[in-house]
Amino acid sequence: MGSADKSLAGKTALVTGGSRGIGKAISVEMAMRGADICFNYLRSHSAARAAEEEFAAHGVSVLRHRANLADDSAIEGLVDAVAERFGKIDILVNNAASGVMRPSTELSEKHWDWTQSINAKAPWMLAARAAEFMPDGGRVVNLSSPGSGRVLPSYFAVGVSKAALEAITRYMAIDLAPQGISVNTVSAGFVETDALDAFPDELGIKEVASRSTPAGRPVTPEDVAKVVAMLCLPDAEMIRGQVIVVDGGEMLVHR
Repeated sequence: MGSADKSLAGKTALVTGGSRGIGKAISVEMAMRGADICFNYLRSHSAARAAEEEFAAHGVSVLRHRANLADDSAIEGLVDAVAERFGKIDILVNNAASGVMRPSTELSEKHWDWTQSINAKAPWMLAARAAEFMPDGGRVVNLSSPGSGRVLPSYFAVGVSKAALEAITRYMAIDLAPQGISVNTVSAGFVETDALDAFPDELGIKEVASRSTPAGRPVTPEDVAKVVAMLCLPDAEMIRGQVIVVDGGEMLVHR
């Protein structure tokens, strides 16, 4: 199924952290398929404005909204802004993530709280709040990483938060099922984006991301975006509470 199929026409999608990296690729994919796009950003106004123009070029309506997802009231404000503009939220993609890269023995409580707040608490609160405006057939897609189950260097706080997010996915898939809402997670392997800059160079994570997977090439943000979009189609109706790994088979191989 090609992206020009307008398979999401008439839908409203809220993508957190939608102006950069994988979040931006997801927003573009959804816009190409005809969905109106709402996204939040935190710091870079210029990147957010450029992203807004890029999404709108696909002929859809776009809402750009600044929100710090560590702030509970900002989460409410974001959902309310989308509901006010579009009257509904068909799709929520919890993509925004943050974290401090330190081993467990070197992490401060402040950094722990920040990471869990953005990566686990915010997706839970956003899904619960957005569900109030979701029609039957609504979709929540969370973004995780292999660090939820594998131990990656200096990834302690983020890995724990992603493990929590995958548990949140399972619980909310059941809690929101009576409203006709499905909840799943897409776990992306190492993808070349600015997010990899957070890893210390000596860990060699960028080399891992750029090398070929068993599928014959590295994973791209677009690969991840297509799977997120696929989960939002009627065909995926009976996929509930699952973690779909998009890594070209990389995590199957012991290297």
